[in-house]
Amino acid sequence: MAQHPRSRCSVWLLLVLLQAAVLPARLCEAPGQVAVLRALSSRLLALAADPERDPDPSVYLALRLAREHDLRREQQYLERLQDAFQHRYGRSLQAAGDPRHHAADTEHSTSTDVEWLETGRLALYLLGLRATCSPLEHKLLRSLVTWLKYYLEEDWAGSRRHGHPITSYYQYSLGVLALCVHHKRVREEVIRRLLAAEQHVKFGYSAGSAIDTEAVVAMAFTCLEQERLVGSTLAAELRAAVHGARKRMVEAQGEDGFFGNIYSTPWAMQVFIATNSCEAQAPYGRAMAALLQHVDAFSTAATLAQVLPVLHGRSYLDIISMRCEEELDTLTPISPEPLSELPGNKTVRLVVECPLPPCPERWLYDHPVLVPAGATLLDVLRAATEQGPPDFTFDTRDTPQGPYLSGVLGLEAQQQKRTYWQLLTAPSTSLQMGIGDYRPCDGETLILRLTEW
Repeated sequence: MAQHPRSRCSVWLLLVLLQAAVLPARLCEAPGQVAVLRALSSRLLALAADPERDPDPSVYLALRLAREHDLRREQQYLERLQDAFQHRYGRSLQAAGDPRHHAADTEHSTSTDVEWLETGRLALYLLGLRATCSPLEHKLLRSLVTWLKYYLEEDWAGSRRHGHPITSYYQYSLGVLALCVHHKRVREEVIRRLLAAEQHVKFGYSAGSAIDTEAVVAMAFTCLEQERLVGSTLAAELRAAVHGARKRMVEAQGEDGFFGNIYSTPWAMQVFIATNSCEAQAPYGRAMAALLQHVDAFSTAATLAQVLPVLHGRSYLDIISMRCEEELDTLTPISPEPLSELPGNKTVRLVVECPLPPCPERWLYDHPVLVPAGATLLDVLRAATEQGPPDFTFDTRDTPQGPYLSGVLGLEAQQQKRTYWQLLTAPSTSLQMGIGDYRPCDGETLILRLTEW
């Protein structure tokens, strides 16, 4: 498994541990970790307060699903989200015209998987609005729901010849989940598209199972059954599908305790929480222990937003039954101490592979790169562009998870061709962090591989 960088949380975790208050634990919550959970929530609150960061609905969801709150700052963050979304979606489709043109007007898209559809992002925003506990103005909610249903249909219809949504099954299932949480019925055909994909195991990447996608699908199915939005026959099929998904997750659990990798694990754990099976499943306890052991890997707002709900013993389905009058308005933001600079330099070997047909040869680049001792993978890539020959180039795209590697040596990852740049440490271990967070060791070999999914 890839080594994690030095803990960024140790100082502020220690401070909050000394101030820990005793609160009753939730059924699936990290046992005996009240102070750790508060510290992580405080860290996310501090990151959310940064006006330079684009608002992310998943961050708001994580703040709302925590046990303690700063209600004033959460309201301020909600207002920023509303500014980002409601000028665009607070109108009818007829008044808006062709949504593709409006999508092109957004300068800072936070999705790495779309051309113009925003199925997943709009779904997360709708989930966030449900978590406010404030009744939405009917006309606005109806407009948002109409847009999401439109996206679901366009997402699928535009790619019938491929047999998968234009965006991804992950975003498509988030859309179904968001509609269900708002107790909005979904056409049976839309549900059966996901059911057929689940039954034919279409969610896998070439490097393994897409745990996060299967988990979101399972939560959508669980919601539809629990909220009684489908008939008894379809409900039985959905129950069986969720049982099968949970079984495959257990089978995919590694010796390190993770389901897939550290970042897909929280999604899998949400399924156990949503189906009330976390206590009865030993794999859930192993995964919780693994997350707590490597909590320092969750250092960005987006990754903290992924892990915090499950550490608090909650899934997105808990949004349905939230009781806002019982909330503790006791949280305060805590910023971590900055990392000190490490002395000296290190050498990292950078390899670029392209085993796909368009490439003239498999190995396109293989050279050592000299960087400062504390350099991230992104720093390695930047240094490689300055240390030729041969010339090295790369492109990134901004996402809530940080910079996403979109192109290397002129070869772009393309949604239409279902390709992405896989990040590995030799010989074949997938990195569990993004290029802006992972800090390679001296002498390590990093592989950038253009891969189909």
